[in-house]
This record gives sequence, structure tokens and C-alpha cells, in this order.
Amino acid sequence: MNRSLLGMVVVLTSLWAGPLRAQAAAPILASTEPPVDEIERGVFFGLDIGPAFMTAAPAPTGGNRPFTSGATLRLEVGYDIGRVVSLSIFFAGNTFSANADYVGNSSGTASGDFSSIATGLAVRWNFLGFADSQGVQRTWLYLKAGGGFALLKPNALFASDPTDSYGSILVFGGPGLQYYTRLRHFSVGVEIVGSYLLKPKSFGFAITPNLRYAF
Repeated sequence: MNRSLLGMVVVLTSLWAGPLRAQAAAPILASTEPPVDEIERGVFFGLDIGPAFMTAAPAPTGGNRPFTSGATLRLEVGYDIGRVVSLSIFFAGNTFSANADYVGNSSGTASGDFSSIATGLAVRWNFLGFADSQGVQRTWLYLKAGGGFALLKPNALFASDPTDSYGSILVFGGPGLQYYTRLRHFSVGVEIVGSYLLKPKSFGFAITPNLRYAF
């Protein structure tokens, strides 16, 4: 009886240990599923709004060219080329406050506040990323540069003929900071961009917090 019981235990043990050895010897296959990207990239829309400044408002040589302040609103449509480079088209509007002593090219027929609208192209380079506690690079420092064309209003303040539109080539560039939120499609940031209007030789800069939505 004892021998029969012992034999049964040996048989059951052999049957149990066989699958375990086969399972231990089987290779561990890597997952074929692609890793999930925590940050959405591709086509994006952006909204920038903040204070803007111009160091020398357009005016004839020797005329009053005051330092003016105002606000800027910029809409941006672009595309992320991977994690580092982004290209975009922008549309911007600016308003500037100037006192009544500022007459520009109007010879006194107009004075004071003025505005501008601009459109053009921009490129952004993310040059330094910082990972969060999960190893995802959500925070990036970047450089931005671009150019376009700006129209200034009212015409009488800038153009020698009040019926003509007054425009100038615009170039700009500067650093920025962007944070990709855990909402995946949204990112927020801030940038400081210096600008230059070639025709009136006017410098300016803007500090713009921004919101991005990527598809």
C-alpha cells in the first residue's frame, strides 16, 4: 500500500514538473505593440496674446519717434516635423498707444494711437527637453524665427499719400518655453520675440503666453 502511494506521488510530481520546465525554457517574446506617445504631434493651432512694445514708432528722420506699448494677438497654424522642428503660418494684430504729439508722416493731419496687421511664416526649433517623473519630455526650450509683411494703420499717419496703404517687411525671432500637458492634445507656453520693421527701421518686442492644440 505504501509503495503504491509512493509511486503515485512520483508520477504526479513528474507530470507537474514537465510543463513547468517547458514554460521556463520558452523564450520571452517582446511585445509587438508600438509604444504609446504621451504627446500628440502633427497639425496644430495656436493662440498667442500679450503685451507688445515698439522702441521707435515710424516717422520721418528727425521726427518724434516715441517708445510705445500695446497688445498683440497672434493666430498660428502649423505642423510638427517630429519632436524638434515645427513650421507654421501666422496672422497677427497689434495695437499701440501713442500720445497726441506723435504725428508720423501725416504733417499733423493725424496723431496718436496706431495699429498693425501682419502675416508670414515661422519656424521653431526645440533644442532642449526636460523629462518628468515618468521619463516623458514634456518641457522644452525652443528658438523661433520668421518673417512676413505688416500693414500699419491709419494710412494718413504713415503714408505720404493718405489713400495709399503703408506696409513693411517684418522679421522676428526669440526664445520660448513650452509645456505639453497631460491632456495630450494641449500645450501651454510663453515666448519673448523681438521684431524689426525694415521700411521704418523700427524695433519692437512682445511677451506672449500661448496655448496650442495638436491633432
